Amino acid sequence: MSASRRSGTTDELGPDEPEQPERDGADLLAALLDGMDAALCAFDADGVVTHWNREAERILGWSAAEAVGRQGFAGWAVRRADAGEVEERLLSAMRAPGRQVHEFALLTKDGGRVLVRTQSAAVRGPDGRPAGVYCAFSEVHAQIDLERSIALSEALLEDASWGVVLVDVDLRPAVVNAHAARALGAGRTSVLGRPLGELLAQGVEELEGALTHVLAEGAPPGPTEVWVSVRTPEGERRRCWRSGFVRLASPLAEEPVPLGVGWLFQDVTEGKQAEQEAALLRFRSNQLHRAARAAAECEDPAEAAVVHLDFALAGFADHALIDRVAGGAGPGPADADGTGPDESGPVRLVRVAATPSGAPGPSVPAGTSGMPVRYGEGHPALQCVERAGSVRASAGVRPVPAERVREWATARQWPADTVHGLCAVLRSRGRTLGVVTFLRGAGRSAFERSDAVYAEDVAVRIAAALDLGGALGER
Repeated sequence: MSASRRSGTTDELGPDEPEQPERDGADLLAALLDGMDAALCAFDADGVVTHWNREAERILGWSAAEAVGRQGFAGWAVRRADAGEVEERLLSAMRAPGRQVHEFALLTKDGGRVLVRTQSAAVRGPDGRPAGVYCAFSEVHAQIDLERSIALSEALLEDASWGVVLVDVDLRPAVVNAHAARALGAGRTSVLGRPLGELLAQGVEELEGALTHVLAEGAPPGPTEVWVSVRTPEGERRRCWRSGFVRLASPLAEEPVPLGVGWLFQDVTEGKQAEQEAALLRFRSNQLHRAARAAAECEDPAEAAVVHLDFALAGFADHALIDRVAGGAGPGPADADGTGPDESGPVRLVRVAATPSGAPGPSVPAGTSGMPVRYGEGHPALQCVERAGSVRASAGVRPVPAERVREWATARQWPADTVHGLCAVLRSRGRTLGVVTFLRGAGRSAFERSDAVYAEDVAVRIAAALDLGGALGER
């Protein structure tokens, strides 16, 4: 048994192979027309309707059997008063190059009116001459909605003042706008298809967790603030991004098929840092106020100094020390300009109070043995006395080996887990009385300038208490 093929050749079919019937191209054309999302009709050169698809039937209510074969739209799809103008505008596409766009009102089968936007173009015959016109149309509001969606997408991906990233289902950037590319420290094309872990040093797990949740469950009810560290040629940058997420699904599938996640974010680092600094300032001010009230109830000035020290530790440091200049106070008016004690001999410091070296706890007096602390030359506490100003010290940039930290702290007579130190001078009545030292472990960041300012405020109160105790002892 043989079957005719479109190529003109004949092949022998096997005994179990059915003969393939010849398919008419009209079947394929009809399937294509009916599957279109836009309404479509066509006219021959005389203005007779030759094609009418299902979307046209949905919009106007006229079936293909009722529409095909009619002469124009007059009297059924267009009011007779408007039919001449509409027909002229449609058929003019046969004489014009390219596509023509028009808007006019059509009539539905039940007598209603629908404003549509049409695109019409000439249909050429085998000889290249116009043989008719095809016309694709849709409701104006639907077309405007589509154009708005496209315009919004283009604006977000080009001109938005916040970052926009389209992330695929593999959690890799598929599209980024210019703002997002700058925030990620790279170009718009260089970030595409790369894992987020290559772009961010910290915060990747939290961000990927949010994206995965959106893909599985949908968008969260509100924006999320994510702290990340961005890898840049200049180094890592710590940023806070207020992020919103939306799940993207294909509009062409019968059931929602996730295409990825739309991630919109705005850099709020400066605002968050300002909020944190304001909250920290309020807390420290309250601690100073509470310490002053508690110290006022102490009969012993030395006890009042320890109270100030304990209140200062909360949220600020892990350990603290108070060392006093041996023999009372340094010279008086001679160092009022901040030059420190008299340089005729080495500075000797005596321990007055300290927090426990193990678990953090309240400070305890160190006794009255009068034995100087064995600080080596160049120790931060000695530098603090000599300069009459604050001194910060650190074991090094993280991560620092534990053995190196232990050696560094031991050499300075500090607890073995100390990584950062801050020494503030104790001055009262123009004299240097000693040093207060605050210490932090590996779980805290290094002391900053704002921390030194707070330590100096605490030092002023401690110095006043120690000076009062010394004045009482001299009487």
